[in-house]
Amino acid sequence: MNDRDVVIISFARTPFGKFGGALKDAPATDLASMAIAEAMRRSGIDTKAVEALYAGIGMIGANVLTAARQALLLGSGLSETVPSMSVDRACCSGMTAIGLGFKDIRNGGADVVVCGGFDSLSNTPYLWPRQRGIRPGKVDVSDPLLLRADFLDKAIACYTGEEAERMGVDRQQQDEWAVESHRKYFTAEALGYYAAERFAVDHVGTTLASDESPRADASLEKLARLKTVYSSPTVTPGNAPGLNDGAAFLMLSSRRFARVHGLTPLAQIVDYVQVAGGPTSGSTTPAVAIDRLLERSGKREGDIARFEINEAFAATPLVSTLVLANGDRGKADALRERTNKAGGAVAIGHPLGASGARLVMTLANGMRREGSGLGVAAICGGYGQGDGMMVAVE
Repeated sequence: MNDRDVVIISFARTPFGKFGGALKDAPATDLASMAIAEAMRRSGIDTKAVEALYAGIGMIGANVLTAARQALLLGSGLSETVPSMSVDRACCSGMTAIGLGFKDIRNGGADVVVCGGFDSLSNTPYLWPRQRGIRPGKVDVSDPLLLRADFLDKAIACYTGEEAERMGVDRQQQDEWAVESHRKYFTAEALGYYAAERFAVDHVGTTLASDESPRADASLEKLARLKTVYSSPTVTPGNAPGLNDGAAFLMLSSRRFARVHGLTPLAQIVDYVQVAGGPTSGSTTPAVAIDRLLERSGKREGDIARFEINEAFAATPLVSTLVLANGDRGKADALRERTNKAGGAVAIGHPLGASGARLVMTLANGMRREGSGLGVAAICGGYGQGDGMMVAVE
């Protein structure tokens, strides 16, 4: 332990709403402001001590100019003199924001930073390109929620399914993982697991206290009847998360600040890495990030008590654990028993910018419930990017 250790003092997230659900009328910046304020309230830290806000946004800046700055000013409780930064690293954005705060504190550039992410996919607008010239002509309107890139000419769901099949991860395995994600979520929910993370949101007469997407009646029979999407060989609406709305933020401080102010850390952030690969390598980048963390720490997979791998699709943790196991299916199965033990994004939902931060708080939450040890969270995002974070609970 040393004074520049980076510790988590508090965390808070909104319930994750369905696309067009209870939070559809709440702007992304409002959701972020509420989550920042709640994380601050839970921390007991004076708002004057906060030195920066880093916020990840996964989908076109939450549709506003300087989204993080607007969230700060809308009622977060933070001073208008606090600098902020909006981070765009697709689904990695929320974890990247925490990584920026981690680096600031570890390197002595700050003592208290608020980090996290948010998105309202229900409010993501269509894109109508600005017209050039004066002649009449065809106008094409595009929907960014199709999650595809012109340079690939296929949707993420399509190439994810293709890469999963190349790894021997078929539709059946993905459906099985998806059903388990819902089952594990409800088991954890019954034990009060997510009550430590969530707070109820009241907006324009609507109150949401729990996540909207989890389905208690999810079954293999129901998932098997679903058609695949976007020409994917395996991905369906049942083995992928929905398009969601939500925000998640954490309060980070140096160990010295926590000690001087009588604060009890929830966990320590040990290390953080960013990785990138080919544009269709998303299902493997969490494994690459985890390997990098293990190498830097001198640890092995067996030293990690708990893994959180974002379920961008059910295929993602299945492929990544197989890569971590070097293709050994028995070893992969053993890793999967320690992965997403309270369910994952297929059940909870995936507001792109918030998910990386949600993973870190879910990891710290789970580690605290289990006792001391090491845990790792990893996420893929945006055409071959990945982030990983190692967390310790003392």
